[in-house]
Amino acid sequence: MARLPLIDPETTSGDIRASFDRMPVKLNIFRMMAHAEANMIPAMRLGNSILHKQKLSAVNRELLILQAAQLEGGAYEWRQHVPIALGVGCTQGQIDAVERGEYDSTALSEAECALLEFGREVVENVRVPDAIFAAARKHFSDQEIVESIVALGFYMMMARVTEATETDLDPAAGMKVYDGGKK
Repeated sequence: MARLPLIDPETTSGDIRASFDRMPVKLNIFRMMAHAEANMIPAMRLGNSILHKQKLSAVNRELLILQAAQLEGGAYEWRQHVPIALGVGCTQGQIDAVERGEYDSTALSEAECALLEFGREVVENVRVPDAIFAAARKHFSDQEIVESIVALGFYMMMARVTEATETDLDPAAGMKVYDGGKK
């Protein structure tokens, strides 16, 4: 049971209510985030831009999101993003490799291995050693490198929100939520 009560979307007003009204599924993560009224809408906009506007490919983005969830113990984010990862083209083998932290798996391409090694350093150590940065840079543009850091940081934050508050897990909404954000 969540440590804080979930906000009832029906009792909200203004921009928060309008945001809930646009959601295809009112997930508990959003109902928890609604406690931070001043932050919810900017956070949702950032999350939506990560999912739909980045140059980084959907497969690479989802691998990083799953990596952040795995490294941070974000059960909520893992549950929600495995179906999205599969829906955008990740294989089960790639997902399994991320879950096991096997960034040299044959299920991953050379570029994906480099990206996940880079991601691990960002999450665990903040500073990235030169060799790992160079390996990622071999495959990804400056824009994609920075987008990767932004995606990792956002999902680290979301894992902290859901884990610290013990937000109740929803059933995976998968592509319904993902597709709803395209509008």
